[in-house]
Amino acid sequence: MMDIATRRLQSQHLAGNPLDAADEVVGWLGAVQAQDYPAAAWALGQRTRDATAADVHRLFDAGAIVRTHVLRPTWHFALPADIRWLLALTAPRLRTALGGRWRDLGIDHGVMGRAEAAFSAALAGGRQLTRAELGGALHASGIAPDGQRLPHLILAAELDALVVSGPRRGRDFTYMLMDDRVPAAAPLGPEEALRRLAEGYFRSRGPAQLQDFAWWAGTTLAGARRGVAAAGESLASEVIDGKPYWFADIAADTAAAASSVTVPAVLAPPRPRMSGAPIAHLLANFDELTVAYRDRSDAGHPDGRFDPRLFGFGSILSNVLVIGGKVRGAWRRAAGPKSVRVQVRLLGPLRPAEKAAVDRAADRMSGFLELPVELEWEGQGAG
Repeated sequence: MMDIATRRLQSQHLAGNPLDAADEVVGWLGAVQAQDYPAAAWALGQRTRDATAADVHRLFDAGAIVRTHVLRPTWHFALPADIRWLLALTAPRLRTALGGRWRDLGIDHGVMGRAEAAFSAALAGGRQLTRAELGGALHASGIAPDGQRLPHLILAAELDALVVSGPRRGRDFTYMLMDDRVPAAAPLGPEEALRRLAEGYFRSRGPAQLQDFAWWAGTTLAGARRGVAAAGESLASEVIDGKPYWFADIAADTAAAASSVTVPAVLAPPRPRMSGAPIAHLLANFDELTVAYRDRSDAGHPDGRFDPRLFGFGSILSNVLVIGGKVRGAWRRAAGPKSVRVQVRLLGPLRPAEKAAVDRAADRMSGFLELPVELEWEGQGAG
């Protein structure tokens, strides 16, 4: 039986069978944390066969992938087909969580209503405006956009499914009206939405615990239990080291396929296919291999060692080097006009085969960025 870290690499398509395109990755994962857009784009690229950053940008600009605040109070990528039911399920809890901050900023229902009317008028006809331009629309309507009021008023409009990401304009991001960017879809009841969310989460991130799902989905443990119960026989569980873990029941999917019941492509579990060579990944900030779990101990260094001084946020949610799904160090990027330098800071020594795996990970980054990538080794065992 493979360990949890290895099984997660497969379920997340970081090992085994890569997907063909970045929008397939978003569909498989359901939602991908994306407040750091370049990092999230690289997260998608690592799960594809050979997608480049330019490929991800084209899909995003075309609206095949959208970005908004959902699940937890941060940006996520999602597919247009999913974004409305994800918002309907998770936005009410986000509004409650943000209520105190909105009161501090003087944002009440009246202000929100006036702001959303201003956004609607400014974005009418498929217009695409930057945050600053939306701030100008608020100012013209007599609403102060000062400080954090502007981003929070846009956030409220996102949670109300009024606005969503538009195409990039140079380095700036734009917003569009949801109805101009995303096709209409029949609403889902809350229990059906929970079922879809639970089924997709454990298929794409299992083995995982209920607390992991509740954290990722921004729901309660009771809600997580309801989602798993609704998913029924499509999920299986196993007690590992005294903890119950849930994951896709491949046997159930195989039986469904044999009985001519269609298993959607984004829910079909990856089939094991791994070589004996070590697999390394240069994971970017908030990659789903780390951020999707409340209990992150299964991704820890094999020897349990950790030095927060090496990591950008003092945690494994920053840029990390993983080998076999285990954190072995951190990395930082220094980009030039024609090349990228990646400085790797190790928690401990690497075997020659592991260093070769990191070289291959750098080659993947080079292909994604379409720039030469040079590794620099720092720390223990850098050699």
